[in-house]
Amino acid sequence: MIEAIGLSAGIIGIIAWGPQIRQVWVHKKHDGISIPTFGIVALSLFMWLLYGLAIGSMAMVISNILTLSVMLIIIIGVLRCRKDETLNVEQIS
Repeated sequence: MIEAIGLSAGIIGIIAWGPQIRQVWVHKKHDGISIPTFGIVALSLFMWLLYGLAIGSMAMVISNILTLSVMLIIIIGVLRCRKDETLNVEQIS
């Protein structure tokens, strides 16, 4: 039962990133997204993943792998948007 609660919490946390993914990938809005902050959060999640592996908690392992994946999707989207903007500015100059 405790693992089910943990897995449910992880799934809710992953769903919470949905609007951010939509803003970056669909609307190309990335203002205010700090790549260094995302990097620190990703490091924290990776450490929680290692902890989950150490204690044998599948809920922690699955949740952290999925959340890291979602964050990577956002980071890639932000970097892509920023690269496109830089190329557009260079073409105008």
